[in-house]
Amino acid sequence: MSAPALTKDKPGRTDRRPGGLSVPAGRRRSLGDHLAGWSFAGPSTLLVLGFSLIPMAWALRLSFTDSDLVTPGKGVGLANYRALGHDPVFWQSLRNTLMLIVLYIPSSLVLGLVVALLLNKRIKGIAFYRACFLVPFVASAAAEGLLMAFMFDKDFGAVNGLLTRTGLPAQGFLGDPSQAMYVITAIYVWTQFGFNVVIYLAALQEIPKEVLEAAAIDGAGRWATFRHIIVPSVRPISLFLAIWGLIDTLQFFDLILTTTKGGPVNSTITIVYYVWQLAFDYFTAGYGAAVAYTLFAGSLLLIAIGLISGRRKGFLL
Repeated sequence: MSAPALTKDKPGRTDRRPGGLSVPAGRRRSLGDHLAGWSFAGPSTLLVLGFSLIPMAWALRLSFTDSDLVTPGKGVGLANYRALGHDPVFWQSLRNTLMLIVLYIPSSLVLGLVVALLLNKRIKGIAFYRACFLVPFVASAAAEGLLMAFMFDKDFGAVNGLLTRTGLPAQGFLGDPSQAMYVITAIYVWTQFGFNVVIYLAALQEIPKEVLEAAAIDGAGRWATFRHIIVPSVRPISLFLAIWGLIDTLQFFDLILTTTKGGPVNSTITIVYYVWQLAFDYFTAGYGAAVAYTLFAGSLLLIAIGLISGRRKGFLL
C-alpha cells in the first residue's frame, strides 16, 4: 500500500533537491518575497544612501576640519562650533531665519484657509480659480525670484512705477535694509501658500455635510460654524502645514539667491544661504558644515517642540 501523496498546500512540504537536500516551501516563498521586495526598494535605498545618508555623514566629519573642498583639511575638533558664538553674520542669519518663520507660517496658514473657504464653492469657473492659486507654487522659484527682483527694483521696478504714477513716494523695497526682509517674506508667501490652499481645500471637502447642515438648522451663523466646526476639523492639517512651513523656511535659499543675495548689508541673509556662501564663496567648507549641522540640530528641536505641543493640545491623535 503506497503512502499518501503530499498535497501542494500542506504545511511542512519539502522539495527534494539533488544530493538529498531539501528546502522547506515556506522558506522558498519567504526568500522570493524578500527578493521581490528588494528589487523594488533597492534603487530607492541606494539613492537615499548615495544622496542623503552618506553625504550627511561626510558633512559631519567635515565640520570637525578646516577643509576648503580643494585641499585636504586638518582636524580642528570643536573649533568650528565654538567660533559660531563669535560670528555676527551667523547670528544675523539666525535672526533673519527666525523672522521669516514668524512672518511666513501664520500668514500662509491664515491666507491659505481663507482662500480655501472661498474656493470651496460651486461657482462657474471654480477650477480655473483654483489653478491660478496653485500655479505660483509649481512654477520655478528661480524664475519667480528673477521676476520679483525686476518688479521690486528701487530704480526701475514696476511697483515703484505704479507708486509714482499714483502720487506716492517710491520705496527702497529690496534695496532698503529695513524693508527687504518683509518684501522677501511677501514674495515667499505668494509663491508657497497655494500648497496650503490645496491641502485645506481637501480637508474642507472631508467635513461631513450633515454636520454643516445640522449647524445651520440649529441657527449657527457663519462665524459660529467656522469657529466651532471648521477650525477644529482642520487643526491636524494646520499642524501639518505649520511643520511643513517650518521645514521649508529653514531651507529657504532660492529666492534669496535670485533677488538680494543676502543683502543689502546682510539684512536678508538666511542660514542656508550663509552655509552656501561659506562653502562655495569663501571656501571655508568645514566651518560651513558646522553651521549646517547647527541648523540641523535646531530644526529637529523646533519640529519636536511643534509635534509635542500639537499632541498636548489635541491637534494630533
